[in-house]
Amino acid sequence: MELWGRMLWALLSGPGRGGSTLGWAFSSWQPQPPLAGLSSATELVSHWTRVFEKRGIPEARESSEYIVAHVLGAKTFQSLRPALWTQPLTSQQLQCIQELSSRRLQRMPVQYILGEWDFQGLSLRMVPPVFIPRPETEELVEWVLEEVAQRSYAVGSPGSPLILEVGCGSGAISLSLLSQLPQSRVIAVDKGEAAISLTHENAQRLQLQDRIWIIHLDMTSERSWTHLPWGPVDLVVSNPPYIFHQDMEQLAPEIRSYEDPAALDGGEEGMDIITHILALAPQLLKDSGSIFLEVDPRHPELVSSWLQSRPELYLNLVAVRKDFCGRHLPGQEADPAELQWRPSNQHPLFLTAQAFPQGLCHSETSSMQIQLCPVRG
Repeated sequence: MELWGRMLWALLSGPGRGGSTLGWAFSSWQPQPPLAGLSSATELVSHWTRVFEKRGIPEARESSEYIVAHVLGAKTFQSLRPALWTQPLTSQQLQCIQELSSRRLQRMPVQYILGEWDFQGLSLRMVPPVFIPRPETEELVEWVLEEVAQRSYAVGSPGSPLILEVGCGSGAISLSLLSQLPQSRVIAVDKGEAAISLTHENAQRLQLQDRIWIIHLDMTSERSWTHLPWGPVDLVVSNPPYIFHQDMEQLAPEIRSYEDPAALDGGEEGMDIITHILALAPQLLKDSGSIFLEVDPRHPELVSSWLQSRPELYLNLVAVRKDFCGRHLPGQEADPAELQWRPSNQHPLFLTAQAFPQGLCHSETSSMQIQLCPVRG
């Protein structure tokens, strides 16, 4: 069921990361009167499925089911009481379905249409143009939780581990970690005012505001990071902008027209923010600290090369994991559960990759996570 929900996310949002903030005020559509002769939820789903298909809207049926279920107070159409499938809707409900479906015709992501979406079991508010958390990022959270469980601070004192999230967006990663690590604290930073506001709102909504410090900060600026609240951190976690700039125009209209491009465009090789995070690691991390990143499948080789040219950072690439759909890296064997590389003069490098098979998940984004652990010489 969890995998099916993640697959639906990918189907509804269009492929990959991407986007600009163009036109999310819907100025180009006008609500129409409720459709005559359509009165039940099942009829409305069938009607809008046909309309979406005719207009080329991806995953037409799933889109219509989510919209109708939302208006009727449920998260999914299947979770509605069967009696509601055929029960006549009110004129107000019909009008609301009409308006929300009109937004979908403008290629607005379903997450923005509904105004909320689940991530790691948490219901988060979603507002354009703040980046929508993807299902593969749940894998990043789970990996961090695995790491914490293996460390001594998993049963440590209050306030441990101390985690920094760079680019918090809606707060999905930070709040998921706080909810599952009751002794932890999080510093969440983002350069977008809308993202900071939404993270505050979601923290309040989940009653986690007492253990998170939310800071409006552009990490690429000259501002010093040496005065972070609560001192050096145990873990840095980030889903940074990592799309190669030349790939941005290839992304789906749902992404290009609604999400903040600054949360997606990683520069010429998708490495602009990644390298900033790595360069700051000695200032940010405790000696035993680690960095967890979600990146493009082309990045492990680029990151490894970049780190080798900067030995003064004392950082080693430790692991790379595939996302839940399991596509392999170019050049790898067909089924490597874990690749291990042991440089003669450095700590081991462990690769465990993740990406989407064709037909089920994003075709344009193949997410992976890279863990980097500092080694003080």
